Amino acid sequence: MFYYLLKYVILGPLLRLVFRPRIEGLDHVPASGPAIIAGNHLSFSDHFLMPAVLKRRITFLAKAEYFTGPGVKGRLTAAFFRSAGQIPVDRSGKEAGRAAIREGLGVLRRNELLGIYPEGTRSHDGRLYKGKVGVAVMALKARVPVIPCAMIGTFEAQPPGRKIPHIHPVVIRFGKPLDFSRYAGLESEKAVLRAVTDEIMYAILMLSEQEYVDTYAAVAKAETEDRARRFPRMPLS
Repeated sequence: MFYYLLKYVILGPLLRLVFRPRIEGLDHVPASGPAIIAGNHLSFSDHFLMPAVLKRRITFLAKAEYFTGPGVKGRLTAAFFRSAGQIPVDRSGKEAGRAAIREGLGVLRRNELLGIYPEGTRSHDGRLYKGKVGVAVMALKARVPVIPCAMIGTFEAQPPGRKIPHIHPVVIRFGKPLDFSRYAGLESEKAVLRAVTDEIMYAILMLSEQEYVDTYAAVAKAETEDRARRFPRMPLS
């Protein structure tokens, strides 16, 4: 109930009024049945803008930190995401990854839309990073199509670290569904999972026109933060 209240009464109309997002390829999203929508992840705003333009409900796998924050702000954030039906995902360790896959497959078994960001975290610099194979495992096990999605302009509207977004043109572009039925039964093959994931990321890349980096976003982000600690900028004199 809270999800639809947000979508049609509170947050959805506000987001559409402020950002006036241009939507392309919405007809590629199936009107019924299970499917995965796999998108790039540039901003905290992505969580709200995509559901605001979709006709169907979508459930995202959201990082567990949104549900475990301290203080009043943390409790409010957790209540918001739980009320909106989003699923917390612990991103540490292999067992955590398997748990996320089980949760995602549960959404698909209910014939719903599952939203996932294959990069695993927000891009810290606006570039597109290597996808993790969990999206491929779910697509093959559930035998569902994957609809690539590109969020364009949300990094400029609300880059990481900015709490309040500013107005910037936003485009949400959906691509043609990707069918991986040719790989049925091969969801345990690492080479197949990598190939499926790379095909999904290439489709996102073609839609978003981002610069691609063939490394994981979390690794690149950690390296950037490490360099910043080791070589802090000298103050201007």
